[in-house]
Amino acid sequence: MTHTILLVDDHPIVRAGCQRLLAEAALGRVVEAEDVGSALDLWRAERPDVVVLDLNIPGDGGGMAVLRTIREENPAVPVLIFSMHEDPAIAARALKAGARGYVTKNDAPDSLASAIGTVLAGRIHLDSGLARDLALMSLSPPSDPLAVLTQREREILALVGRGMTAAAIAERLGISQKTVANSCTQIKDKLGADSARALIRIAIDNGLAD
Repeated sequence: MTHTILLVDDHPIVRAGCQRLLAEAALGRVVEAEDVGSALDLWRAERPDVVVLDLNIPGDGGGMAVLRTIREENPAVPVLIFSMHEDPAIAARALKAGARGYVTKNDAPDSLASAIGTVLAGRIHLDSGLARDLALMSLSPPSDPLAVLTQREREILALVGRGMTAAAIAERLGISQKTVANSCTQIKDKLGADSARALIRIAIDNGLAD
């Protein structure tokens, strides 16, 4: 049986590398999307058998919005998260939202093909290290709800809570607006927030916006 694989990533080099790996593994036909809009369009047009999804893609809601839509429209189709982030908090968030596996871009090259085969077979894919980290998280949940954030992410969340724009935050911290936008997406993923307004509320509730 020839499978259709929807690959969603905004980096052309990453997509090209994945295309090569998946062609060598003979897993099936690969169609590509680079943002939320094209991902959902291809999802509905191609009806893929599996979706390989980067969470940090352009578009309203990022990859989490794509994951939620797929789960709502056809929960039987497995979604495998393919991310640069090794943070178990992000993996836990994705799994809770319905992802069937999590692979990082630092894993061995053959990990992606192996993970796709695993989720297509109806099983969940996690490497042993990530599975251990998730187990430890569940045994010892952090008392600080913001413990999953880096110091820079806390700084950005505090400035968001004060109502500053991405441009103003970038100027204040000496970073690019793209970095601010990417950080906000990651903060949303870690904290389970679905909008900038939710981030502002979290910042206020945790005393960061004073």
